[in-house]
Amino acid sequence: MVEERQFKLIKKFGRVEIRQYLPVVMADVLVNSEYKNAANIGFRPLVSYISQNNIAMTAPVIQEQNQEGSWVVSFVMPNNYQLSNLPLPSNTDVTLRESPSYFAAALPFSGITTWEKVSQKEKELQDILKSNSVSILGSVQIARFDPPWKPGFMRRNEVIFPVNYQE
Repeated sequence: MVEERQFKLIKKFGRVEIRQYLPVVMADVLVNSEYKNAANIGFRPLVSYISQNNIAMTAPVIQEQNQEGSWVVSFVMPNNYQLSNLPLPSNTDVTLRESPSYFAAALPFSGITTWEKVSQKEKELQDILKSNSVSILGSVQIARFDPPWKPGFMRRNEVIFPVNYQE
């Protein structure tokens, strides 16, 4: 079983969870491509980085729109790593960054993450947050937990928005 990004569950609205994500180091690749190809393009240099440095795979793999026509694909580094003890990437397309603690709302769903399905789940999450007076602070993140060879109906995914939440 792979290590997953750590968070504290703060509150639930039906299937939506308000979480406080704990600080973590991320490895990112900026991909100039349409949505359907970005994850595959970004995955290759990231998996090369962790493989070359004997770093364990974690979940989820995160994809977030950077601007129109570009995406950031990210791997969460295992919890025992800090920016100071990670090897520098030899591929200049891979960058490392610290992600501070933040609040987010997550809506889980199963299946293949087509743009149509992600857009539907994004709108569903926006509507639930609006009806619960929770403000969205950034763009949607698509989180994929399973490998592409796993049957679609068994795949675990989430759409996530950073939110303004006060405990």
